[in-house]
Amino acid sequence: MSADFFLPDNRVRLLVAGVEFFPALIVAIEAAAHEIHLETYIFADDAVARAIAAALARAAQRGVDVRLLVDGFGSRTFAAGSGQELAASGVELLVYRPELTRWRLRRHRLRRLHRKLAVIDGRTAFVGGINIIDDFDAGQRPAPRFDYAVQIEGPLAGEIHSAMRHLWRLVRWARLGRRPPPPAWTPPSRKPCGNTLAALVIRDNLGHRRDIENAYLDALVTAREEVIIANAFFLPGRRFREALLATARRGVRVSLVFQGLAEYKLMYYATQALYADFLAAGITIHEYRPAFLHAKVAVIDSLWATVGSSNIDPFSLLLAREANVVLRDPTFAEALRGSLVDAMARDCTTISPATQARRSWLLRLRNRAAYALVRLALGLSGHGARYTG
Repeated sequence: MSADFFLPDNRVRLLVAGVEFFPALIVAIEAAAHEIHLETYIFADDAVARAIAAALARAAQRGVDVRLLVDGFGSRTFAAGSGQELAASGVELLVYRPELTRWRLRRHRLRRLHRKLAVIDGRTAFVGGINIIDDFDAGQRPAPRFDYAVQIEGPLAGEIHSAMRHLWRLVRWARLGRRPPPPAWTPPSRKPCGNTLAALVIRDNLGHRRDIENAYLDALVTAREEVIIANAFFLPGRRFREALLATARRGVRVSLVFQGLAEYKLMYYATQALYADFLAAGITIHEYRPAFLHAKVAVIDSLWATVGSSNIDPFSLLLAREANVVLRDPTFAEALRGSLVDAMARDCTTISPATQARRSWLLRLRNRAAYALVRLALGLSGHGARYTG
């Protein structure tokens, strides 16, 4: 990514897990005067989600234009239930690719809205990997899901507003079957607020198919000292794997932080099939244990950082709509790095080459079988050729 791709003069705040993200989001919603856009993959029906819904309803009732876009699979229960109550309060609700039936298997069903974005009054934006769901609901764990978001003020908030407004119009058009009139529009703010260079990088199935992957690859090529990637679901294609291995082999310290608790076992085991190659190249692998790791972040050389919704797996890089923010700011990058380093030291188990060598042949066979099944599913979906390796 060239320097021209970044917008200057942004103020960016790192938010660690829902315990920091949800209060910040509610404060911004309560302060909204004109317009709220919110996109999420999952909008649950729990205490946290109800608090967000109540804040959205209050905003709509005081005359704020509130637009909520949820995914038809991830939020299928919400869309059919409490989402209708929210719509009755004045919130305009749209569902991205509604699930009409569970029994019709079509490839387009895999093309989901996985973005987690919000913009309030065109001035304050949120980007990250955190769904609207209680962080503590996963198996009654004592720790919340490990995830991140950022709060942004400045010119980039205007870019995020434009991207959300564009998708809203596309979905609305698809639902109505005709081009609707433009919704009421709050002009986005371009006012300088800070000194952070930042860019919004999206993935869709039109003009931005590889933008997020390419942002990572460009950063890996220029890495000189250290790469830290924390990813919930990590199953990169050949290009990404080769770039990561090449980075480690030229002496860059590469650390990968993965789930230590399996949220989806097939992907969990398939990722473990790659451990031997990573370890042989000198890459360090850490498995996060206190709760589900849901993060999709990276830091390179304490300068380049990304936070967003995109995993490094076939679902995110080939199918879903995703959104990451990429930043060039040593202060922000060091804050994210510090959080990850603390987690690696305090909450992770390090997988050493010796640990890997002691794994039984049965476990290795299980992992290879899981990897083969994922590859087979990709082939059957028609995407195997674009994700070879």
